[in-house]
Amino acid sequence: MNATTVRYKSSVTATGSVKAAARLDPESGAWVRDLRASGPAREDAVARLHDLLLRSARFEVARRRPMLPHLRGNDLDDIAQQAADDALMSVLARLDDFRGESRFTTWAYKFGLLEAAVKLRRRAWQGREVPLEPETWSVFSSYELEPGDEVEQSELLTTLQQAIQEGLTPHQRRVLVALAINGVPIDVLAERLNTNRNALYKTLHDARRKLRRRLEDSGLALDTWLGEEER
Repeated sequence: MNATTVRYKSSVTATGSVKAAARLDPESGAWVRDLRASGPAREDAVARLHDLLLRSARFEVARRRPMLPHLRGNDLDDIAQQAADDALMSVLARLDDFRGESRFTTWAYKFGLLEAAVKLRRRAWQGREVPLEPETWSVFSSYELEPGDEVEQSELLTTLQQAIQEGLTPHQRRVLVALAINGVPIDVLAERLNTNRNALYKTLHDARRKLRRRLEDSGLALDTWLGEEER
């Protein structure tokens, strides 16, 4: 790539950024402009953004606090602070993704909510074993089954267990069992398996598709559990 090409691409990128900024409401445009600036203007914008994200993180922590009675006030404030710090980095790294479909503050606020929720789920599972094998198959007993249909239920569960054991790779089986059967949060599983959410979503999608096909070949279906993904 020669210097002329580099200058051309830089010009196109800059022009695109200017056009995108022109479509924003005045307040959002000011946020984006200041965060892309340098010196005191950027420092002030970053500080204000961190305050916004800390408020959103604290809101989410307070909302979920009843579900985490073992955590004390200092623990919860530390989680909110960490969530705000990580959310700040995410917002700054994704400024080019902001298209002005909502106000900038509304768009950024969600980053704080998400980071706080993820950290609280991880803290709730801290020290707990992540179950990668079925704890019970009874979770399926009420899905799309009428009372008294014991024979049909037994056939369904037997076919499903066999499909999971024989039709999936070991990794697909671990991911499916952890997420869909044992209710492990996806960000917790991603951390324990040293992977990321997108990779787990892909694995889960492929596993469900395999199971759906196998169940359909057997004349059965379990769409309530398998979900509505495209085949």
